[in-house]
Amino acid sequence: MSHLASPQFAARFRSRRFVTSVISLMAFSVAWIVTEATAEDGTSTLRVGAATSNITPPLGEKIVGGWTPVPATLIHDELHARCIVFDDGKTQVAIVACDNVGIPREVFDHAKNLAEQATGLPASHQLLASTHTHSATTARGETKTQPSEELTAYQQFVARRIADAISQAMTRRQPARIGYGFVDEPSEVFNRRWFVTDSRLGTNPFGGTDQVRMNPPRGNAALDRQAGPVDPQISFLCAVDLQDRPIALLANYSLHYVGGVPSGEVSADYFGYFAKAIEQRLGADEETFVAMLTNGTSGDVNNIDFRNSQPKRYQPYEKMREVAGKVADRVHESYDAVEFEDSIEVAVAASDLTLDVRQPSEAMLAHFAKFNADPDAETTHRREAIYAKRVAAIAAGPKTVTVPLQAIRLGDLGIAAIPFETFAETGLEIKERAPTKHAFTIELAGGSYGYLPTPRQHRFGGYETWLGTNNVQKDASVLIVDELMRLFESIQPTSDRPTDGS
Repeated sequence: MSHLASPQFAARFRSRRFVTSVISLMAFSVAWIVTEATAEDGTSTLRVGAATSNITPPLGEKIVGGWTPVPATLIHDELHARCIVFDDGKTQVAIVACDNVGIPREVFDHAKNLAEQATGLPASHQLLASTHTHSATTARGETKTQPSEELTAYQQFVARRIADAISQAMTRRQPARIGYGFVDEPSEVFNRRWFVTDSRLGTNPFGGTDQVRMNPPRGNAALDRQAGPVDPQISFLCAVDLQDRPIALLANYSLHYVGGVPSGEVSADYFGYFAKAIEQRLGADEETFVAMLTNGTSGDVNNIDFRNSQPKRYQPYEKMREVAGKVADRVHESYDAVEFEDSIEVAVAASDLTLDVRQPSEAMLAHFAKFNADPDAETTHRREAIYAKRVAAIAAGPKTVTVPLQAIRLGDLGIAAIPFETFAETGLEIKERAPTKHAFTIELAGGSYGYLPTPRQHRFGGYETWLGTNNVQKDASVLIVDELMRLFESIQPTSDRPTDGS
């Protein structure tokens, strides 16, 4: 427990379930590693372990899902860090999904260091990601690049509990087999960026007009077409013990948070509901089963059909339960077709990529200078004050940022990890270009650096492309995907790699 917490605070965060589990095919090593999963006598050496740690904050901490933070006044459902460890007898890796809107790299790095000290599991073998629930209190604190002692009390607490989850999962490893599957659920994914024919819907905080509007008025006559695709696929990994009893499951779905939470209430959103729903669908033992839902490439996707001007009205939490139920149903329906293996080949690669930070143009600076000179004057956009502060901070801040990227291979399955809110088209490109038979992406992994539009989407404009919402160079998605492909190629089986002159 965090030494910063009171006994009452600590008791609340004590993990209620220490479970055994699997599928954490996310080991991150700077060099590629290929490992054998079968002993010489043919018996399985694959072991998995899983655990959860409670990361629910104390009341009064700030919920940051909206434009204006509000203090937490009620805990509707507890927040967790859910961990799965995969061990092939030679290499151990861990994946942790945290119920938070976005955890910065320095917090994740501190958690990795704590876990390495406690277990010996290298920091490079740990994948830590946020689910992006908008009804959790912030673990961002103030932007820091200082050592862990400079982190806030809650940041240190979250890091400690992530490390505890990894330690518990390492302790609870047991012989297991794993498999994976893929199934579509298209009814809940809609691209939220729309081309509009009415320029009044396209104004931005910089005094200009965009072609695309994020979350436009429902059923508006000015809606032309959606600006990008969606990815309806649910990817999932599952593990069973040697008696075929389910011990862990990880799913990935490219859908933003659902919401429908009263102000001031804390919730894990549909990610938390899914964990409970799939446990029930599988008839798994709640004492020995861990499930998690990671966020795919959903930076431009939500579950609102803006063509429908008369949507169904939902009670609080009703819609997120519905979405979680659909995702759990699809996974459950596909579960019997999964082929489980106890002999696998694992390869891992990771790197840091340095990107330029976008800088405000002269026109942008002039616009905000005029705004700051007379902030009470009539404005063209209601968020000008917010973006005036963001742009000023960017202009005064660092000119580059270094972000972590990761790629792993588990047999025919590839997994990419990106520390941004990534657009669906980028995720689809990774699936198309990855040299593995199957692939998916976990976003907000390793850090939280804002949105990642493609160069094409930057040309269209819209909220996700605004400086202060997206801060890195406009071709960053291209550089990131290219680097991920390089990492994937480096971890392909030796026989599959091209030779010089081929």
